[in-house]
Amino acid sequence: MSDFFVTYMTLWGLACLVALVLMFRLRRTLELFRRPYWLGLFQGWKVVSFLIAATGLVVIAPYTGDPTWDYVDATFMSVLTYATAPWVVGTLYLTIRARRNYVYAYIALCVWMFSASWSYDLYLVLRDGLYPGTWFANIFASSVLYLAAGLLWSLENIEGRGVVFGFMDPGWPSVSKTGSFTRVVWYALPFMILVAAMIIPFLL
Repeated sequence: MSDFFVTYMTLWGLACLVALVLMFRLRRTLELFRRPYWLGLFQGWKVVSFLIAATGLVVIAPYTGDPTWDYVDATFMSVLTYATAPWVVGTLYLTIRARRNYVYAYIALCVWMFSASWSYDLYLVLRDGLYPGTWFANIFASSVLYLAAGLLWSLENIEGRGVVFGFMDPGWPSVSKTGSFTRVVWYALPFMILVAAMIIPFLL
């Protein structure tokens, strides 16, 4: 690898190490490690939509013509996105609203970049021995999908408020949800269409 990529890997590796230390120190205050976050994430419609999306990405991976996209990275990037994107998007929103400090935003950004880009880069370096030529383009493409997923799986039908992003509720992630998916689906559809519109061209 060139000196540039060695330096780049070293820098993002150190950024992730710092984020891990901060996550450990703040683990009691991070929603990512709280039971209500995971209860919200494992609502039936979210699990089903994740399984459909992840299966689709994994199945089509070998047929896209992109040698960097295979069963392995399609799988772990899907899982990382589902597990972390709603928390990352919510945390960044709360930081903008001055309800979280910038330490939380730093952790969230590192989790975002690792899930959408750096884990992909690392896997391909280990698989091929080279830094992927697609690394820069992947940051933007995967980040759009990551953001869309974070917003999609943040949708909640909240008692007394209707369908909103859960992180907009003062009690997030412990929000009072209703069981009706029929109202949520119409809000979820644009995000699903966006994801499909980005993936389908690879098959064509």
